[in-house]
Amino acid sequence: MPGTPIEIQLRALSRRFREGEREHVVLDGLDLDIQQGETVALRGRSGSGKSTLLNLVGGIDAPDAGTVTVAGVDVTSLTEHDRTLFRRQHIGFVYQAFNLVPTLNVADNVRLVLELNQVPAVKASSRIDKLLAAVDLADRAGSFPDVLSGGEQQRVAIARALAHEPAVLLADEPTGNLDDTTADGVLMLLDKLVRDSGRTMLIATHSQHVASHCDRVLELHNGKLE
Repeated sequence: MPGTPIEIQLRALSRRFREGEREHVVLDGLDLDIQQGETVALRGRSGSGKSTLLNLVGGIDAPDAGTVTVAGVDVTSLTEHDRTLFRRQHIGFVYQAFNLVPTLNVADNVRLVLELNQVPAVKASSRIDKLLAAVDLADRAGSFPDVLSGGEQQRVAIARALAHEPAVLLADEPTGNLDDTTADGVLMLLDKLVRDSGRTMLIATHSQHVASHCDRVLELHNGKLE
């Protein structure tokens, strides 16, 4: 909407990889504005650069040229250490692989993010209780990942991604490991939690169904956004 702040801004963003003697252009001078509170789908075939783009927005990787600005901060100007701190505080991630710590129970998997951000224990416990209730896992707080279904594990991952109240959520094929029915439930939950909290989400997906839940759909093709 007019006047809404820009949460994610890309300017002339480029990323290349070398394959032997050949240079492979993955992202070629991308420009993009994503408004605060907007949910945007990023589509493209395997190898088109969707995950690379998410990693650049999240500060996991650095571009060869151009800038990434998230929540008013030029992420590309930060040192690797400062990018890590920024990512820890302002960005949440949901992956196709759930990436839960197998030796931690559900509550402690969520708590880990809060401890990294030095959230006081009492406040952290309250936030965990609310998030697990929101993802319908309040009764599984003491369970370990290996006894959870795929859908339950992804719901824990969503709770963990939102625990530190990030400005931006990056989701990379978040329903890719789930059957259609479970995927639809997880998608609807993710969409509701992100929108209810006013977060901004960039979601990489092959699925037209997933993309249909988003405000805009971008196609990544030959290094360009369409």
